[in-house]
Amino acid sequence: MGQRTSKRDGFPPPPPRVHFEEGPPQYSVASSQQPNGNLQTLPTIVVSDGDPGASEPQGSRVELRRSSLYSTLDLVPQLEHYGGALPNLKRTRPSLEALRRSFDELEGTETPIDSGVSSLPYTESGNEISQGPQEKAPVRFGWVTGVMIRCMLNIWGVILFLRLSLITSQAGILLTCLIILMSVTVTSVTALSISAIATNGKVISGGAYFMISRSLGPEIGGPIGVVFSFANALACALNTVGFAEVVRDLLLEFGVIMVDATNDVRIVGVITVTFLLCISLAGMEWESKAQIFFFLVLLVSFANYLVGTIIPPSPEKKAVGIYGYRSDIFISNLKPDWRGPEGNFFQMFAIFFPSAIGILSGANISGDLKDPATAIPKGTIWAIILTTISYLIISITVAACVVRDASGNITDILTGNITEGCVGLACNYGWNFTKCIDSQSCEYGLANSSKVLGQISGYYYLITAGVFAASLSSALGFLVSAPKVFQCLCRDNIYPYIGFFAKGYGKNDEPLRAYLLCYLISVAFILIAELNTIAALISNFFLCSYSLINFSCFHASITNSPGWRPSFHYYSKWTALFGAVISVVLMFLFTWWAALATFCIIFFLFGYVNYNKPKVNWGSSVQAGTYNMALSSSMSLSGVKDHVKNFRPQCLVLTGPPNQRPALVDFVGSFTKNISLMICGDIITELDMQTRSPDATDLLVKWMNKRKVRSFYIPFTADSLRVGARHLLQASGLGKMKPNTLVLGFKTNWRDSTPESIEDYINTIYDTFDSNYCLCILRMMDGLDISDQFDFEVNRGFEPDESVENGGQQSTEKESDADEVSDKDESDQITTVFQNDQRKKTIDVYWIADDGGLTLLVPYLLTRRKRWHHSKVRVFIIGDEQNMEEGRKEMIALLKQFRLDFNDVTVMTDSERRPTAKNLSRFVDSVAPFRVYDEQQDSVPSQERRQNTPWKISDKVFEAFKQKSERKVRLNEIIRRNSQHAALVLVSLPVPHSDCPSALYMAWLDSLTCGLHCPVVLIRGNQQNVLTFYCQ
Repeated sequence: MGQRTSKRDGFPPPPPRVHFEEGPPQYSVASSQQPNGNLQTLPTIVVSDGDPGASEPQGSRVELRRSSLYSTLDLVPQLEHYGGALPNLKRTRPSLEALRRSFDELEGTETPIDSGVSSLPYTESGNEISQGPQEKAPVRFGWVTGVMIRCMLNIWGVILFLRLSLITSQAGILLTCLIILMSVTVTSVTALSISAIATNGKVISGGAYFMISRSLGPEIGGPIGVVFSFANALACALNTVGFAEVVRDLLLEFGVIMVDATNDVRIVGVITVTFLLCISLAGMEWESKAQIFFFLVLLVSFANYLVGTIIPPSPEKKAVGIYGYRSDIFISNLKPDWRGPEGNFFQMFAIFFPSAIGILSGANISGDLKDPATAIPKGTIWAIILTTISYLIISITVAACVVRDASGNITDILTGNITEGCVGLACNYGWNFTKCIDSQSCEYGLANSSKVLGQISGYYYLITAGVFAASLSSALGFLVSAPKVFQCLCRDNIYPYIGFFAKGYGKNDEPLRAYLLCYLISVAFILIAELNTIAALISNFFLCSYSLINFSCFHASITNSPGWRPSFHYYSKWTALFGAVISVVLMFLFTWWAALATFCIIFFLFGYVNYNKPKVNWGSSVQAGTYNMALSSSMSLSGVKDHVKNFRPQCLVLTGPPNQRPALVDFVGSFTKNISLMICGDIITELDMQTRSPDATDLLVKWMNKRKVRSFYIPFTADSLRVGARHLLQASGLGKMKPNTLVLGFKTNWRDSTPESIEDYINTIYDTFDSNYCLCILRMMDGLDISDQFDFEVNRGFEPDESVENGGQQSTEKESDADEVSDKDESDQITTVFQNDQRKKTIDVYWIADDGGLTLLVPYLLTRRKRWHHSKVRVFIIGDEQNMEEGRKEMIALLKQFRLDFNDVTVMTDSERRPTAKNLSRFVDSVAPFRVYDEQQDSVPSQERRQNTPWKISDKVFEAFKQKSERKVRLNEIIRRNSQHAALVLVSLPVPHSDCPSALYMAWLDSLTCGLHCPVVLIRGNQQNVLTFYCQ
């Protein structure tokens, strides 16, 4: 129980009593020590729901943080350890470093795990409650009042009272039931998807936006958040206008007109939405009470209607076509009777379907629910079931009681039993509506009047009250949903300039600013008063949301992410896919232009988010899908044999910290971006590792991303450059995604470096060829390292060595974090020559040795880039004067076969001449510090000297390689003469001989590349073809 005894005696005291009770926990730390020092109690973390300053009340939750069997610090599993998503709940699990401390260190530790413990309680949303006076708890709703009633109220809209009878008349009972069941199928599948997403972790406020964005990422979630919030605001306006029109018609029945028909709707609408806003601003508690009141009014209206169907109809009711339950009326209304240009199945379906869009009303206030994971599935599904039953009952009962056509004229009653010439089913009940039927002027009946439900009910104005309740409850629900969703969107900072609306007020974190914005939008569209066009857009907005919710569920299921573990199991990924597809199909079937407009808006908002790349990481299923595709592609690639036509220079670049060698990064990125693999290797010594910033890797990756470099970054700890490079050569990459080319920076300061560092550098080149890798060495006129421009120095594996004269001493004044990446470094991106437009400069290729074609492939890949596209590639080869033209033609023919479009070939016929004395003298002086003259060799055997000092150059070795040295100096003279104004020079790298001293080989590389103002690349393939002119 967080306690331990000394080695000498004693047992821990019995554990205190533990009580459990629901409520937000509080944290405190207690420790004690026996006076004799023999028994020391390590901290015991107490979790309780009482006041920290008060004594523990009986029945409150007190949970002691138990230690595991392995260590007093190693705790048993605790709930709060997994609350990483809660922003202010600090973790208390000890780190691995703490667990690995020696026992003696733990003996002297009084409170090893108290630093990470919060003493503040937290709410379900993860926000800490400040200490002090106890505030009233936020209002939280259960599944009935929070979800089921809200969804039912939104589904029971004005369509139920004013349009369902007309739909039943046109489509008939059978097709009307089919329309209802088809709509329910779409909404039920969506409800199952919502339930699965809502039970896959903690759902906070934001509703549909939160679910989609956390499943599919900000690129999809952001556009849906904007569109869905706007659609809810417009839906509020639509329902308010519907209420205002009913009020206007009611006033007209009593002969009351305020201004005119249109302005009366505007006046009543603005007053109504203002009243609804006041209810919303009063808080969720008052809003919930208003919704319950509307719900009761609707129940009374339904009861009133059902009672009216069994009351014997009066002559006035019979005149409008109401005759009570009649089997022949029921049979007559089974079949459809399409009328008018809009009389078809899909048009009726389009009229009815908007009544089903309210299934997200409960999910939209997920932040105000006690347990969203339970309330959303349970409440939504029950709401769909109950409302479906109610719609079926009303459509069947009204079609069993009312004929399609009636005049409403009480004088149309038949006298006697004469029915000759009488048209219509009403003739069987003593009424003759032939005149209005033949002239198609009937104003009453199931097919003509939208007030049938009121006429058939027991009391007409109770149905009017039901219409009021349905429209007002829907408007209020949308007025509450839109700000809640928009507030969550604003807090995610996906779009600019909307953060102002993220602020919440009061115990329920009410988005008052967003309420006012939604109110203004609603008022603006109410004043338009012509919303038929907007109504089509709203249906498409909601259908688009349904489609993405279903696709989110399908995508999360199909990616097999271990994090997809919904506790709601009654769903299928295939039904979710069906829901996604059918929602898109319905968008185009209902209103194709509105569907196109919706997708255009979504794609525009998607493009903005995708371009700006918001800095959020929600563990979306898109990330899981990307991993799956990468894994599957890598595994598939492993079974593919290499072919020369598919060769790509996959580069391992020894950059050190990439931000300190931007030219090396940009050079390789110029011919590998979107083509092949690039890995930046950073070899870190143990000394540098101690001072390395913990977030250095993340900062360097951010630097590369900001520079738009498509590369991986691998930091590797090693004793030396060679050891680290050797391990990277063997272990970097995955399957066929493995480097085949090593890229190094030229060791410019080799003359002032220690011989050991030169040997290390040259041995790295040896290891490269031993690993069958290709090799590139880049030399810049001013060097590659820019670390001197900043307040840090490179790590020991790459920094310039101290000179021999300094004895290897290092300045303590410059010691700093080896890999520190300051904010300045991240923002000040150094521009290199490889980022400039090269216009019509040349790329000169000195193809001295046949290495398989890599020397030609790299410049070709460069010319495919926009910055190098206009650069001309010139190829220089070695030849003699007698066969110069023939050699040139052969090379042009070979390049043509390679389809490289290189036509400028120059044959160098003077490469065998001796270099000038000045240049040769410079070369001799460069290797002088590493020479061992005959008089200095004494009696040390040459074999022993070579093992101890392999960089030393004896007179014998110097003379043996004299001709090779002169040729390197001569080639440099030719390069400087021909390529002084080139943009880039590539020279075949000489392969080092095993008996060539490292200092001499370093001097060759220096002689080949010195004296040029442009970048020079020493390049060598692995003697295997990378170019071919065959098709197979």
